[in-house]
Amino acid sequence: MQSIIFIGLDVHKATISVAVAQGERGGEVRHWGTILHRPDDVRKLVEKLRTGGRKLHFCYEAGPCGYGLHRQLLEMGQDCIVVAPSLIPVKAGDRVKTDRGDAIMLAKLHRAGDLTAVWMPDTAHEAMRDLVRARATAIRVSGKARQHLQGFLLRHGRIYPGKKGWTVAYRRWLTTVRFQHPAQQIVLQDYIDAVADAEARVARLTAQIAELLPEWKLAPVVEAVQAMRGVAFIVAVTVAAEVGDFHRFYSPRQLMAYLGLTPSEHSRGSSQRRGGITKAGNSLARRALIEGAWSYRMQARVTRSGTGLGVRLPRARLRPRRRRTDSPSSR
Repeated sequence: MQSIIFIGLDVHKATISVAVAQGERGGEVRHWGTILHRPDDVRKLVEKLRTGGRKLHFCYEAGPCGYGLHRQLLEMGQDCIVVAPSLIPVKAGDRVKTDRGDAIMLAKLHRAGDLTAVWMPDTAHEAMRDLVRARATAIRVSGKARQHLQGFLLRHGRIYPGKKGWTVAYRRWLTTVRFQHPAQQIVLQDYIDAVADAEARVARLTAQIAELLPEWKLAPVVEAVQAMRGVAFIVAVTVAAEVGDFHRFYSPRQLMAYLGLTPSEHSRGSSQRRGGITKAGNSLARRALIEGAWSYRMQARVTRSGTGLGVRLPRARLRPRRRRTDSPSSR
């Protein structure tokens, strides 16, 4: 009979801590050792563990090291899952956390079947998701650059007289702001340049997403999602990149739970207490959907078709403007 062993990997940038659990219930669980996080060392580890025709089942937590280890193990014909860290059962009284202990815990839980695997994107999907997340990072940098500029102006009493900032009139007003000391004028120009560079970066990444979208296998999904009001190009491509395969969810409720959009609840006995949304899922996709929901409240607008950039044109008039004359009856 072919023996089965479960291997828990605590993966770090330079090293991997390895623990082994025998396949039978109540079997031995031990710390195998620590190896370097390199493809050659991982290959040697697999060759040593599968001696005697043993069947291997690997697992490790999803983290900053990505899915390279998972893809290497699959190419070698081994079974491997990447575990959702937030869904790992943890003992309430456990206050000791080490690499050795984490690897042993993963091996035990993998043998018991108590681990939840995350959805694994292919290389093309992961690349597209990285591009979408890079744009989201650029948006945050742009917001910070604007905040720094406005804070500097407020600190020196330069208040924009208009109602809304970052319009064409606001940017024109920025060119008229002057300071007596040359150092402050240099700081102002540097903040303005930082805002311009951040906005140019956002526009450049947006154009690159639109250029690569037709080659992506989820391009039809992105186009279909944009049929809903309030969902433009960026919201659609963000949701598609972050969620991935929608078929892995059995119901809309499960999808909303993954996104953290379900209400929290703490009920006991006859008392029921519900709070706001859990915010326990994918934050980027959740924020995009919430922005789309807020836009859904507004009246439908005509958008520029065929650009894929989600650029909105001025609102189309539903009724022709009445021509005003000088006759008393028209007043």
